[in-house]
Amino acid sequence: MKKRVVITGLGVVAPNGVGVPEFLEAIRKGTSGITFQPKLEALGFSCQVGGVPIISEDKKREYFTELQLRNFNSNGILYGVMAGMEALADAGISAAKNDEQALWDLGIVFGVATSGVEKFRESIYKLDDKKVRRLGSTAVVQTMASGVSAYLSGMIGAGNSVTTNSAACATGTEAILMGYDRIVSGKATQMLCGSTGEDGPYIWGGFDAMKVITYKHNDEPTKASRPLSATASGFVPGSGAGAMMLESLESAEKRGATIYAEVLGGSVNSGGQRNDGSMTAPNSQAVKRCISEALAEAKIQGSDVDYINGHLTATVKDPLEIENWCEALGRRGTNFPFINSLKAMTGHCLAGSGSVEAVSTILQMRHSFVFPNVNCEDLHPEITKLIDTECIPLSCIKADINIAVKASFGFGDVNACVIFKKN
Repeated sequence: MKKRVVITGLGVVAPNGVGVPEFLEAIRKGTSGITFQPKLEALGFSCQVGGVPIISEDKKREYFTELQLRNFNSNGILYGVMAGMEALADAGISAAKNDEQALWDLGIVFGVATSGVEKFRESIYKLDDKKVRRLGSTAVVQTMASGVSAYLSGMIGAGNSVTTNSAACATGTEAILMGYDRIVSGKATQMLCGSTGEDGPYIWGGFDAMKVITYKHNDEPTKASRPLSATASGFVPGSGAGAMMLESLESAEKRGATIYAEVLGGSVNSGGQRNDGSMTAPNSQAVKRCISEALAEAKIQGSDVDYINGHLTATVKDPLEIENWCEALGRRGTNFPFINSLKAMTGHCLAGSGSVEAVSTILQMRHSFVFPNVNCEDLHPEITKLIDTECIPLSCIKADINIAVKASFGFGDVNACVIFKKN
């Protein structure tokens, strides 16, 4: 019999809030975490704003020992560890002690796009090809793709599957579905799922060169990220991590754990970079197919959906995303569900976006509200032709969300869609 999967713990590190309580307050108020980045100005970047979590040295020491922090320079691992350990604690699960057995039924799927780029740059800077052995003993664990999962596993004692996925902007949403599949199949009881995105010039430089990030709001950072807006001019780079503890319903009920929501299912696919799809643009047929297959997996209809947490990056593709949702759900005008985009407050957290946004989705379900779509008072006319403006709240509203959908569409023409049901 197919096992039911629920969410029993949440963790988040975002530009507008570190930790679930702070993040919850920020999204309710529509508080932006996007700030001016002097380093980008000094380097001559077109876009000189970004979303970066603010973490003190004291905060780091709540998660890492002095030895671990020696020569440590990987903000992606830092964000992921903090979010992951918060989700573990929130779920009421204790890490295995060093002299105990590993937690054989607990696994980890924690995704990245890149890992330890700043550490790698630091390690090879000024080295020539004859001195590569001087990279340093900490370079490997901080730059290997699975570094964040490995750090978390060591801190927790996870003994089930411990792995890292990578699917560009769809990484976090895909990680949730990978953990879900493992529990549904009976191969694990608990799976810590999430993703993390790094920040800094060496991460963001390529996007600046591609001219896909905005350069028009360097003097007003909080106005820079404008999903759904007629004046959207590109995404704002961001960073951070989100995490959730998935668990079989049987295990959660046996432990008396808090259950935030149920994962009903989802889908991942690729448009194959065919038709209108490319390395950087979505194949609409694949996007609609992903949504439709997610609905089928969850055994619900498009009419059942109360809320969508969109990918909506503040680029020219936002109207196309809304059109795809309309066609996949068979809903438009006043019949369309509520929809919003977290990226207006955080920027695009890249590989971390899907999991950070999934946490925001669960919090809205849990506390019965829809956070505001900031910076889109001038809604794109192609969007208002498709759906009613009441579906895009500009202020925080009360709403009972029973069924929510989170979708992410990434570079490489890859898609992921997950469906949650309120407990």
